[in-house]
This record gives sequence, structure tokens and C-alpha cells, in this order.
Amino acid sequence: SLNYENSAISCIQKMEMGKKRMAILVGCNYPNSPNELHGCINDVLSMHDTLASRFGFEPKNIEVLTDAPDSLVMPTGANIMKALNRMIDQAEPGDVLYFHYSGHGTRLPSKHGIWHDEAIVPCDMNLITDVDFRRLVNRLPEKSSFTIISDSCHSGGLIDKEKEQIGPSATNSTSSLTASCPKIIPIDNILDHLTSLSGIQSPDIGAHLSQIFGNEASTKYLQNDVQLGLSGPIHPDSGILLSGCQSNETSADMNPTLEEGGKAYGAFSNAIQTILKEHGTSLSNRELVTKTRELLQAQGFYQHPCLYCSDDNADAPFLCKT
Repeated sequence: SLNYENSAISCIQKMEMGKKRMAILVGCNYPNSPNELHGCINDVLSMHDTLASRFGFEPKNIEVLTDAPDSLVMPTGANIMKALNRMIDQAEPGDVLYFHYSGHGTRLPSKHGIWHDEAIVPCDMNLITDVDFRRLVNRLPEKSSFTIISDSCHSGGLIDKEKEQIGPSATNSTSSLTASCPKIIPIDNILDHLTSLSGIQSPDIGAHLSQIFGNEASTKYLQNDVQLGLSGPIHPDSGILLSGCQSNETSADMNPTLEEGGKAYGAFSNAIQTILKEHGTSLSNRELVTKTRELLQAQGFYQHPCLYCSDDNADAPFLCKT
């Protein structure tokens, strides 16, 4: 279509201007904990290979953080944010930035008591929230792009106030596949864990995070919306979110038996890989999300990937690869 051609031309212009394609890949399996998952590290290692072999990312520009036993840098909230901020700091106009997260997500009560705020759950439970991702997007240089894939529960809307392109479906249920585990830690469980660390008796999760992590806690709990500059409308920007599910849904972590192949994976991450192998690397963001929705439905999953970005970026090639 004409829109796709214009967006492809725009992407090519961005790539010609930019010098770098940079990525941060985070996989949290939470080993030896009640929240253990199995496929998240596999997800990001597979994506590392895909970025290097098919999307022009140099391995030196791909940083991987996992909670594997031999990891030198654990994917704590502070370490993930340091890596993301460092990537944004290094970005120049035209650069292509990418963040892939596979792990637990959760929903947070808003100030008005409505459960609609989203967060990812690093290995130390120092939550990274939708406000943190908004602040990162707001720091992008002109004509760069920042694509986020979050294979986690409640990941829809993870960039605060980003425009919804492919959004909620009327269906709202969880996967019935026997080998699947939802990638969610209920907020009450997180609150219980943080209470044991902070010693504070309060239902306010922000109070616990601030007490335990200090200035390394989410900015959502350190400043108000006016100070964050998040009040009022958000103009079109270069943030692109491909979420594993709607904000009110769970994403599946699959742990097949040896007879089934044996390698654990996240359903959404695996669908992304499958679609890219079948259709090449020139799919638009909209096409990629649409096809992953169709594939997950055919596979028997009840999660609906979503797309949040500007109108131009919806029809631009995924990771500006034409």
C-alpha cells in the first residue's frame, strides 16, 4: 500500500542517518522461586540470533540480561533501567533501538483504585512501570525509533499514553493448554514479598518500593504526573510496543515435555520467531502483530497481542528492516 511504501522510505531514511542498531534483551525465569518460569531465557537468546543474523544488529550492540545461575549482571530493576538509559543516551538521530522482555508482568492499582497500570517484574521485583517506558520514549532523539516487545502478562499499554493501533478483543480468558503457565505474579503476592523486605505495613506498593530501592524505584512512585511531564496529550512519537497480550490478559510460558520437543518458550516470542521465518523481515509492525494473533489463535492460545504506536510507525517495517 501507499502508506507502507511511504513508511518504508521513511525507515530507509532513518537507517541512512543513523549509525547504530542497538538492543537490550531481558529474560527472567525466576529459578528456584514460587514464580519460576522456563522459557524466558530461551526467548531472548533466540531473538539475539535473529537480530544478528537477519536484522543487521552487531553482536557488540546487543546486551543480554538473564537470571541464569552464571549471569554476571542480574536483570534487577535498577540494572535493566541502567541498560535502557545507557542505550537511549548513546542514541543518535536515525538509530534503531530495541528492547525485548520475557518474564512476569503485573497490573497496578492506579491512584483512583482502578486496575489499569502495567508493569514488568524484574528478578528483584523492583517494578518497571508504564511511566518508566514513557519517560524513555520521551528522551529519544529525533527520527530514531524504539521498539519494545514485552512477552509478559498485562503487557498491553506498557508505554503510558501510547496510541492504540491493535487493541483489546472482546475475548477475555486464559490459555487452556496443559503445558502453559501464565506469566503473572499477582500484585498481592508482590506486596507480601515487598512487605517482608520493607517492614512497612501499608497497601501502598509505592511506599515499599521507595523504602527498599530508594532512587532506583520506578519514577512512578518518586514524582507526581506534573513533575514527570506526563499530564496532557502525548504527541506522535517513536515508541512502538508489541505486547504479548491485552492489558487484562495473561501471556503463556510453555514447558513442553521431552516427547514434544523439550525446549521451553514464551508463546508470543515463539510466534514472532515463527512469523519472521515464514514471511521474512519486511513485515510492518501492524502485519506482524496481526499474524501473531492469528497464529496464537490457531495454536489454541487465548491471548491477543496488541500494537501501540503512531499511525506512521504502525505501517513501518518491523525494526525498519526492508
